[in-house]
Amino acid sequence: MTQNLTLQYYNDNSESYSQSTIYADMSGLCDEFLRLLPTDGCILDLGCGSGRDSKYFLSYGREVISVDGSKELCRIAGEFLGHEVICCDFLEYTPREIFAGIWASASLLHLEEGEILRIVERLSRSLIDGGIFYMSFKHGNFSGIRDGRHYTDFDEERITRIIGSVKGLEIVKLKISEDVRNDFAGQKWINVFCIRH
Repeated sequence: MTQNLTLQYYNDNSESYSQSTIYADMSGLCDEFLRLLPTDGCILDLGCGSGRDSKYFLSYGREVISVDGSKELCRIAGEFLGHEVICCDFLEYTPREIFAGIWASASLLHLEEGEILRIVERLSRSLIDGGIFYMSFKHGNFSGIRDGRHYTDFDEERITRIIGSVKGLEIVKLKISEDVRNDFAGQKWINVFCIRH
């Protein structure tokens, strides 16, 4: 139910959401992710939204598979990127590819904690050894409906506990950052860089 509510929000507000995020400067975190990747293998952009970060990775010559749950955001991102964006529920998405990196920027945060754990466990098995799984969440302890969407926030202790229970995945860096969008000054995010062993 909460997932349906969230997807409906993004379908109904796809244009305004895309405009508010497409020019947000995420290059610092994207560059950290790219530096950690062990090879020039494929990147999965899980929850690509407007397609902003997929475009950035493509500009560095990386192969990118872009996925989102909102059909309207998939349409917008597909037009922006010039290639197909896979529209799929994250809980059902099962890639055939093996990835050098998975980029889940502000996307898993719309799921329940148990759902996040299941997705991270499953998708981490699609990483090569030494592959990097990046994810970001709003910083805090809230879980519930906010601004018409479900959110699960994490602090350092809670996300460390979750990732610590995933076999073969280890946190290599935790970083707190400020929201890069002008209208959200003061909002803190927790950025999690994990490695697959």
